[in-house]
Amino acid sequence: MASYNILWKQSAAKELKRLDRTIISRVTDAVEALANDPHPDGCRKLQGAEHLWRIRIGDYRVIYSVDAGVLCIEVIKVAHRQSAYRP
Repeated sequence: MASYNILWKQSAAKELKRLDRTIISRVTDAVEALANDPHPDGCRKLQGAEHLWRIRIGDYRVIYSVDAGVLCIEVIKVAHRQSAYRP
């Protein structure tokens, strides 16, 4: 199976920088693992969105889209679970 490219939306990268160092390392490890398996155990497809998925990392959520046609994953949002699903 081919490896996916990981792209970070600018706002997601900015959200990541605001987090604690331990959370940052956990999030980056989880996102890097998506390159080999874009749908790991525990990931969920978001309702109302065609290509959006989320993974949980403790109290934080990573929302991302998968484009299997070009083997690309775009990280859209990194946020605490209370605010992750708000527009």
